[in-house]
Amino acid sequence: MQRRAWLTLGAVVLGSGGVVTYAMAGQPAGQEARPKRPVKVYDLTLTGTSTGRRELPRTDTEQFSLLGVTWTGGARRLAGTAQVRTRSVATGEWSAWHDLELDVDPLDKPGPKVRGTSEPVWVGPSDGVQVQVAHRDGTTAALPKGLEVNLVDPGVTAAETRTGAEPAGFVLDPSPGATDSGSAEPTDPPGEPTDTASASPADTVTAEPIDTLSASPADTTPAATETASTSPASPTTSPTPTAAPRPTAPPSTAPEPPIRSRADWGADESISPEAPEYDNDVKAVFVHHTDGANDYTCDQTPSIIRSIYAYHVQVSGWKDLGYNFLVDKCGTLYEGRKGGVDLPVFGAHTYGWNRESAAVAVIGDHTRTTASSAALTSIARLAAWKLGQYGADPAGTVQLTAGATQKNLFGKSFTAGSLYTFDRISGHRDGFNTECPGGLLYDQLPTVRTLAAGPVQGLKVTSVAGGASLSGSAYYTRGAVTVNWTATTPGSLISRFELLADGKVAATASGAATSASATLAAGSHTVAVRAVHQSGRTATTAALAVVADTTLPAFTTAPKLSLRSGSVSTTAVPVTLGWKATDDKALRSVQLLSPTAATFGPTVTTSSRTAKPGAATTWSMRATDYAGNARTVSSSFTPVILQETSAVRSGSWTARSSTSYLGGKSYSSGSKGASVTWTFTGRSASWVVSRATTSGQAYVYVDGTKAATVDLKSAGTLYRQAIWTKTWTGSAKHTIKIVVVGTSGRPTITTDGLVYLE
Repeated sequence: MQRRAWLTLGAVVLGSGGVVTYAMAGQPAGQEARPKRPVKVYDLTLTGTSTGRRELPRTDTEQFSLLGVTWTGGARRLAGTAQVRTRSVATGEWSAWHDLELDVDPLDKPGPKVRGTSEPVWVGPSDGVQVQVAHRDGTTAALPKGLEVNLVDPGVTAAETRTGAEPAGFVLDPSPGATDSGSAEPTDPPGEPTDTASASPADTVTAEPIDTLSASPADTTPAATETASTSPASPTTSPTPTAAPRPTAPPSTAPEPPIRSRADWGADESISPEAPEYDNDVKAVFVHHTDGANDYTCDQTPSIIRSIYAYHVQVSGWKDLGYNFLVDKCGTLYEGRKGGVDLPVFGAHTYGWNRESAAVAVIGDHTRTTASSAALTSIARLAAWKLGQYGADPAGTVQLTAGATQKNLFGKSFTAGSLYTFDRISGHRDGFNTECPGGLLYDQLPTVRTLAAGPVQGLKVTSVAGGASLSGSAYYTRGAVTVNWTATTPGSLISRFELLADGKVAATASGAATSASATLAAGSHTVAVRAVHQSGRTATTAALAVVADTTLPAFTTAPKLSLRSGSVSTTAVPVTLGWKATDDKALRSVQLLSPTAATFGPTVTTSSRTAKPGAATTWSMRATDYAGNARTVSSSFTPVILQETSAVRSGSWTARSSTSYLGGKSYSSGSKGASVTWTFTGRSASWVVSRATTSGQAYVYVDGTKAATVDLKSAGTLYRQAIWTKTWTGSAKHTIKIVVVGTSGRPTITTDGLVYLE
């Protein structure tokens, strides 16, 4: 249905001195918002006094969301530039100038009502427009007749009313002059401006070659009625006129992606009554972009598609939407031309190559912006499925028969009837002289081919968990293992992941998974992750060494204490904790659990600690291997402080009192041969003294045998110093005797007691 707005004539003086007539759509007042409205198209004539230029000055209009420029003659090309700017409903601001894409594929066999068109541009809700069209070289040769700017309001469907979605478009009834559909091409209203340029040889534009291998059916079977389905597309997604022979959909080697139906985007099937035509197969998929703004929201996608549909059918005069499929930046796929998404529907998208291909258009402009990852993924899934119906590899090439003699954007010449090699997934510009699908999206097509064909890209193991730990080049576990991975290929293109143990499948996970777990038998294994693409191609990570170990570590030396040198107090005695732990595979750590906590590396066997004297203390330690196996052992020790009063003294000794001494008292002697003797039962002993610059020397006898000569001299005064220690392998009765040497000039020594371990 084509609707034309009644136009008010006016004039504006241009800066160049010429007067240009313009058209203004009447703004009806007092209209109330309607919850549902059909798609409407408004046509505004471009006029001017110069034969080489046509314009429409800034003009108030009904609200619209998509526009394009058209002219008389579907086979004609406009060798010039067309620029538009629009006024936003939301802000009232005028946009920058936007160049329209004029290199639009002609129809294979354009009928008398088919118009030459630019690509339509989605501009969002707008209520004003300005247009200028001129020859690219500035010449004054006449432009094609009947130049118009065509405005499309996408309307609101019943489904959108139920969900509360309000697509971009105006909410007022059309002006009184807007006519409804159902009739043939409507006549212009009285007084509508016309192109007044006189005919001349320059008016004649050579039509694009006709694709002689294609034909448009002339069926006029009434279309089926619109349904309100919201389910994903299926073989019966779109209404198909019963007069059209419907082939059988072949199965595919790849799964069908979710595809929203024509009913989902609100197709008015009454404006496209002709039955679909079918190809024999799909040998290639051409990728397009629709041009226009990229700042749309994905809930506006149905409105955008309705607008493109109306533009193709009601403005350009095509039988249906040209593209077989469309996809938005959120990755949602939509059915385009009717006939069944699983069938080889003959489209109108890539001039000269429509007969053997299908097309998907990315909504937006990708000359300066790359397509989203979601859109690329959906294109890949769609192409893999469609090509898979005919056994074609999405990463391969194919020879297509040219339906027209022409050149593509790169200057490659095609001759109708000849064979030419194309990638199975190609860009519009590969077959036709156009910038479509935009340079940045075109550069992304190798990625799309890889996504569609496989194998999975970027697969790598990121970690091994589930109780497994890495030591050297191997992971150790008690049996359970969880492998985590990442891949750059989206999960929707992956059939499954497989966790391999020794080359055999130990666990499987979905294509969206990032981990899998398995339990391994005791012993050494190799573990890897294999990704199975939906095409069946596989990618496998490098194998990892994994050892399943259930043997506990062992303490070959249980925790033991020995006294060491250092400062002694009534609350802390310096000791050395010793141990020895081993593991048959890989020891990870040894932990001190009590009386304090500490963690040591696998090769550490001693630690300097302190112990509380006069009380039995339990020392617990745990050895853990890399598999997580652990063993805990404990030992108990009691440090005992023996004062001088408990010793047997001989010779001359002098008692000294100070809080700096153990127990507040010590004994000093400078008499050569004077001695002090302690007898105890224990496994380690240390002699405690006070030291000074004048301190002398002493002999130490252990169980009657001279063991050491100890010099007590120090640079400063020190109290309660364990200066000499002795440790035995076990606990037994021992005697420690200290004898004054009588060192010349500094004979005196001060003894402060003996410490031993029970």
